Amino acid sequence: MSRLVEGAPAMDSEQPVSVVRDLSYLSGGVSAPNKGRLDLYLPRGVTRFPVIVSIHGGALVEGDKSGQEFVGRRFAAAGIGTAVINYRLSPEVSHPAHVQDVAAAFAWVKRFIGEFAGRADSIFVIGHSAGAYLAALLATDGSYLESHRLTFADIRGVVAVSGFYWVERVAQDRPKSVWGDDKRAWVEASPPHYLGPTLPPMLLIYADGDEPARRRQNVDMAYAARSAGNDSVELVEVSGRDHRSLWSGLEAPGDEVAERIIAFVRRSQCVG
Repeated sequence: MSRLVEGAPAMDSEQPVSVVRDLSYLSGGVSAPNKGRLDLYLPRGVTRFPVIVSIHGGALVEGDKSGQEFVGRRFAAAGIGTAVINYRLSPEVSHPAHVQDVAAAFAWVKRFIGEFAGRADSIFVIGHSAGAYLAALLATDGSYLESHRLTFADIRGVVAVSGFYWVERVAQDRPKSVWGDDKRAWVEASPPHYLGPTLPPMLLIYADGDEPARRRQNVDMAYAARSAGNDSVELVEVSGRDHRSLWSGLEAPGDEVAERIIAFVRRSQCVG
């Protein structure tokens, strides 16, 4: 059952925010309590606003939308509707269940956001850490969108914050419940192996305080995407931040990362 909650705007907000909680995006439900659900953060009094689908991090083994309210409120207060989603986690499930849930959540937003005054033709996907990986995979391996009769054109843009992209570089140090132990499967689960000129616009953000391997993955991803023919790839290194604060600082007034995401959405959204 969904709940509508009125909320105060953030300190530097432009719009007050309403919240619709616990909307189910999976038909038939899922075995894990509270998974397969999303919360909508809506700019009150605004119509035809762009929309973000936000994917939390947590190495695909932890995390919950309940800890991401600051994300939804920050962007909705700026006039951007935001769907903060849950998805199934390992060890209950393994790849590709995580990204399949993300695709289902995106498809739900695409289908129903118009009922909440949002624009179905202006939906963005953002994520932090493992959520950035899932956002990138959704926007590069077309099979997950195709299962919902959608295409890359349905994603207006992608923002990946402090993500990783080559699973084969990290899987050996992660629980085998996430991607298994087949190295071929690691390659198939990696966004860079699906790059091409039809990608949506992409903004890659990482911190100077990220670990060196993660910084390298972001630089390599931007280079690989551009080399594959995508001219709309931005790469930003944020100074004075680390892996956690890059995301947790979004709610601070004037936060650089939040402002970059807002500018990217406003610049990339459909006109009309």
